[in-house]
Amino acid sequence: MEHIHTAMQKAREQRGASWLSEPAASSSARAVADAPWPTLPVRQLDIELMSRNRIVTMRRQDPSHAAFDIMRTRVLQALQRNNWTSIAITSPTPGCGKTMVCLNLAFSLANRKDCRVVLVDLDLRRPQVARLLGLDNLPLMENFLRGQLDLAEAFVRCGDNIAIAANARPVRLAAELLQGPETAHVVKGIKQRLMPDVILYDLPPMLTNDDVMAFLPNVDSAILVAAAEATTVNEADICEHELSQKTNMLGVVLNKCRYTPDKYGY
Repeated sequence: MEHIHTAMQKAREQRGASWLSEPAASSSARAVADAPWPTLPVRQLDIELMSRNRIVTMRRQDPSHAAFDIMRTRVLQALQRNNWTSIAITSPTPGCGKTMVCLNLAFSLANRKDCRVVLVDLDLRRPQVARLLGLDNLPLMENFLRGQLDLAEAFVRCGDNIAIAANARPVRLAAELLQGPETAHVVKGIKQRLMPDVILYDLPPMLTNDDVMAFLPNVDSAILVAAAEATTVNEADICEHELSQKTNMLGVVLNKCRYTPDKYGY
């Protein structure tokens, strides 16, 4: 949709996000990070379930994984140029597919063996990551954000270089929790102890509550996921403007776009 492309161009002009070289953590920093990383429990994911839920970047058999790989490269280059690590992923309204985009980006990033990825489900009122990945017997995200759980209790490794903190059930008073001092301390601990190259935070839709605004001070950048034929011009503009005021806008992802293969057959 034309208005989505306009929003993307507007974000690029305002923030000047550039896509440069690939990131690499220092060997000394990685050695420190390796202390807690191996203690994270490992979960084997149901590949067929992921395929049904449109998580296509783990096996990369579906041609649509290529779009997420392009997104991955642009994201990595922008993070490296600016020395950023964390990304908030949100949408204007429910149903735009932000969690699906977040998960596909996470596994696409993790396909690079030199890229350590962390994903945290902070859509506290309606968590979806656990359901989409088939994860069960999880702790409460609320307890983790209050500093009552260690990293090894909150995270599971779903591959050599991807760790996910999913959520067992919805949380009341989510905005108050997300902007609390305990949450800020926990977020710093994730970065300092796990030393990821990229941290993805799956946040709720922006126009439904104030959760996103409450958490944005904790992140370096943001991506807005819009739905073709559903997200309006006004919704995209409002969200892009608010994100640009609070953090660094990486861009807008147009999801649910119907198209036909181009003439090159890719």
